[in-house]
Amino acid sequence: MNTAVRHGVWLGFFAVLMAAPAAAELVRAGSGVVREVVDGDTVILEDGREIRLVGIQAPKLPLGRPNFREWPLAREAKAALEAMVKGKRVTLSFGGRRRDRYRRWLAHLHLDGSAGSKGKEIAAGAGHWVQGQLLSRGLARVYSFADNRAAIAEMLARERAARAAKRGIWGHAYYGILDHGAAGRRLNSFQLVEGRILVVAPTRSRTFLNFGQNWRTDFTIVIARRNLRHFKDRGRVLVKLAGKRVRVRGWLKRRNGPMMAVTHPEQIEVLER
Repeated sequence: MNTAVRHGVWLGFFAVLMAAPAAAELVRAGSGVVREVVDGDTVILEDGREIRLVGIQAPKLPLGRPNFREWPLAREAKAALEAMVKGKRVTLSFGGRRRDRYRRWLAHLHLDGSAGSKGKEIAAGAGHWVQGQLLSRGLARVYSFADNRAAIAEMLARERAARAAKRGIWGHAYYGILDHGAAGRRLNSFQLVEGRILVVAPTRSRTFLNFGQNWRTDFTIVIARRNLRHFKDRGRVLVKLAGKRVRVRGWLKRRNGPMMAVTHPEQIEVLER
């Protein structure tokens, strides 16, 4: 196959439509009373189950980890969650993978125990949705995964409103959105980065969304081929992101220059059409 034809084949393969947002419906699966709040996004129930509030990331406490520096407002986030749920019965609901590698339950929590019966679907915002409350108060960021994408659209909306009002973490420079040119200064941390995609470069194993002329030094989004299935049926085409200004969220690493691995479309918000 000559170069021009091969390039056309790969463009056709990678010009997939971005995946539709996961439904904001969650399936209820029991309840429990919160015995302990570990930090701003983790609780332990009276029966011993540890619950990670899926879809968000609150400011982190050291929790015994050596050389770990406490994030700003971590204590405030924990205190807010304690005031909200400690000693109270919460409904657990799920919209994706239910356990993580640490055997924690990955659940959405509602304080309204009447928000549907076991096995029934409930809307994310039904009752007193704990994740939603933390996001609206600016005490968490949206932190989603390819296998747990329910309710992200509503969570992103709440995060945007809190950021616009500079509530909680959004009034602190530590959580400021990075320009893509500054991404190399915050490696090995979870960040929101904004910039304009100059080039979309598909290869056999990955798609690279480059923000600068020099891919060896400039910020790049990387999408592995195995994750392209999550980008189908979305209504926008990957190659058409070239020239668009976007906001992307994830962990900053180094691959040549600073890079961020993207596994699902909700990590990328297009800021202009």
